[in-house]
Amino acid sequence: MPQPHCATAFGNVRSMINYNSDGSIENEWDEPGDLAWREVDWELYLDEQDESIRDYLTRYDSLMGNVDRLDEVARLMGWEQMAESAEEAGPPDRNAPPDDDSLPESGWEPYTLHKNPVYISTKALYLGLTKTWEQLASSQAHVPPPLGIVLLATLNRGYEQSLLAIQALDLGDYGLAVCLFKRALRELNLTLGHIESGLAGKDEACVSYREYALPRLFDLREIWLRVMNECREELGPDPHTE
Repeated sequence: MPQPHCATAFGNVRSMINYNSDGSIENEWDEPGDLAWREVDWELYLDEQDESIRDYLTRYDSLMGNVDRLDEVARLMGWEQMAESAEEAGPPDRNAPPDDDSLPESGWEPYTLHKNPVYISTKALYLGLTKTWEQLASSQAHVPPPLGIVLLATLNRGYEQSLLAIQALDLGDYGLAVCLFKRALRELNLTLGHIESGLAGKDEACVSYREYALPRLFDLREIWLRVMNECREELGPDPHTE
């Protein structure tokens, strides 16, 4: 399946959708030669990607009072500049022979899903939501066990569906990505419902989590809706709805 080049997504941030859908993933792995990594290389790589998650969450939390925090954090992460460079370069010519400047050097790194900005932002926000809820729900004095279980379950299901959607997005399967994001949104709406009804009128700790969670859940929804819109624009009109 050919992967269309998509340069824009997530509002002003132009790298959020299909981060390397221009084919560079395939090109990097076509002839790895002596560039195959050992286990220790992958461990270091994964540590670096974990640090990106923490960086995003730290910057996001520091900008909670900013109504444009999603775009501002993306700018601070450097995604806006990368997207502008990708848009200026355009999709690569896969028939053109590689030149010496395009060959990997000793500092070469592979592209994986961990580098996708949609993945980083989604995982960071879910990480904060889940860990904070786990800490609160572990105390029965604050949260009834049934509520603790059901809310954690919807958080996990929402993250699982969003991860599948991002994987489809990364592979250029935009229609599948939209369908999976819709499933993730259904779980997110269930999470919102449990928070609104289950934590209403509870103690101070529950009220504090509710105030913590609501803006983050709405921001997750905003990210996904922007990406879904970009996917639909890339796919064009649906002939079955005309």
